[in-house]
Amino acid sequence: MKPESFAFVLFGATGDLAKRKILPALFEAHRAGLLPADGKIVGVARGELNEAGYRDWISTHVREHLAAGDIDDPAWTDFLSRISYLPLDLSAGADFMALKAVLDGVAGVRVLYLATGPSLFVPTCQALAAVGLNRDARVVLEKPLGHDLHSSNAINDAVGELFDEDQIYRIDHYLGKESVQNLLALRFGNVLFEPLWRREWVSNIQITIAEELGAEERGEFYDSTGALRDMVQNHLLQLLAIVAMEPPHSMDSDSVRDEKLRVLRALKPITSQFGSTMAVRGQYREGVIRGERVPAYVEEKGVCTDSTTETFVALKVEIENWRWAGVPFFLRTGKRLAGRMAEIVVNFRLVPHAAIGTTGSDLPLPNRLVIRLQPNESIRLYAQAKKPGEGMNLASVYLDLAFDQFFRQTQMEAYQRLLLDVIHGRLSLFVRRDEQETAWKWVDPLLRAWGRGEGAPKPYAAGTWGPASASALLAQHGTCWLEEEN
Repeated sequence: MKPESFAFVLFGATGDLAKRKILPALFEAHRAGLLPADGKIVGVARGELNEAGYRDWISTHVREHLAAGDIDDPAWTDFLSRISYLPLDLSAGADFMALKAVLDGVAGVRVLYLATGPSLFVPTCQALAAVGLNRDARVVLEKPLGHDLHSSNAINDAVGELFDEDQIYRIDHYLGKESVQNLLALRFGNVLFEPLWRREWVSNIQITIAEELGAEERGEFYDSTGALRDMVQNHLLQLLAIVAMEPPHSMDSDSVRDEKLRVLRALKPITSQFGSTMAVRGQYREGVIRGERVPAYVEEKGVCTDSTTETFVALKVEIENWRWAGVPFFLRTGKRLAGRMAEIVVNFRLVPHAAIGTTGSDLPLPNRLVIRLQPNESIRLYAQAKKPGEGMNLASVYLDLAFDQFFRQTQMEAYQRLLLDVIHGRLSLFVRRDEQETAWKWVDPLLRAWGRGEGAPKPYAAGTWGPASASALLAQHGTCWLEEEN
C-alpha cells in the first residue's frame, strides 16, 4: 500500500553521493509525481548551515547533476519546499533529540539513509536507537559494508542488534538498473529463453564493469580498498547471482534473494593455486584516454608511490550445481580502461552441425545475448542470417530489444527506483545479510593471498582493456572478451 507520507533523513547530506545521486533521484521522483505528497526530506550533516543555506547549497551543487533541460522551475521550487536541514554531531545526544523532535512532527514511514563512511554506520545507528528512532524505521546502508568478512560481520552484528533484518536496506545500485530488471523479465516472463539458460546450450558468460575514470579525488580511500572489494564483492557477484539463479516461485523479496543466495553458496572456492587460471590482478600505468594523457595510478593524489593496490580484476568463476556445471563465468572490472561500459554477455554454443557456411570466414558464429547496463541500457540478441546475393553466406545480425522506443517513456534511474522501493518497503532489490556474508566468504581467500604479496598486480596502460593475461584467462577456453559492441 502506498504510504501517504514519509520522512527521509539523509545523513551525509552535503557529501558527494548526496549531490550526485540521492538528491537528484529524489527530485526526479518528485517531478514525476511518485513521492507521497506530504513527504519530507531532512538533510543531516556536521556543517553549520540553516535551512535556507542548505537549499541554496542544493541549488548550486545538485542541479548540475540533473539531466540537461530537465529542470522545471515550479517543480524545483516545490521540491525544495520539502527539504529541511539539521546540523548534527554524532557525539551530541541533544542533536539526536532535536532530530527526533523534527521527525515526530512528520507522519508516515521513516527512512534513515546513511550516505556516510562505513566507520560511522554503527555509532549513527546506536545514537538513533538511544532516542528511539530505530523503531518503525528503515535504515539504508551504502557500500562498502566493511573491508573483509570480519569487519562486515562486526557492522552487521552491531546494526542487527538495533534494527530487524527487514528494516535494513543494503543498497547496490546496479540492482536497480532497468536492464537488470529486464533480465529478470526476459528469463522468467517468457518461455523462449529459460530452456536454453543452462550448461547444455551456454558456452560461457562474461560480466564486465569498466570505467574510464581513475582514482580521481578518492585516491586515499581507493588505495585502502582496491577493485576486488570495491566492485567484485558486491556489484559483480550480485549480477552473477541474478544471471545464474533458478526461477523463484514468486518475485517477493525473500524468494528472489533465496535463489541468489543458492548461487553464491555454489561458487567454486578460490584455492591457493588460483594463479593465472582463476584470477588476474592489474594496476594502470600512464596512458591516453580520449586523446588526453593521464597519470599512472601511483601518481594519483592520495596514493602511495609503491602501492600494490589493484585497479583491475579479472576472474574465472564456476558454479557447482546441476544447471551450470562446467560453464565458465568471466568477471572483469577496472579503472582507466578503454571505455565506460557495464554489460552481461551470454555466449551460446555453436550449432552441432555447420551445414551452412563451413569454410574460411563463413564459419557460423555462436548466438549471443548482450545485456548492456551502461552507458546506454539495451538488450540485443545476435543471430545468423543469409547475406543478400548469391550463395548461402552468413552474417551476424541482431534483434534490438529497444524498450525506450517501444514504451516511449523515460527510463527510471537506478537510485530513483531503489529509493522508491525503500519508501514503499520493497526489499527484493536489496542485499540480505546472508548474501553479503557468503560473498565475503568467497572473496576473502583471494584478499588474504593478495595481502601476503601473492599475485602482484600486472601493469597495463591507461586507455587499454587491461593486462594481456586477462585475455589469456579466456583463451584457455577458446574464447575472448567482447569489447567492440556499440
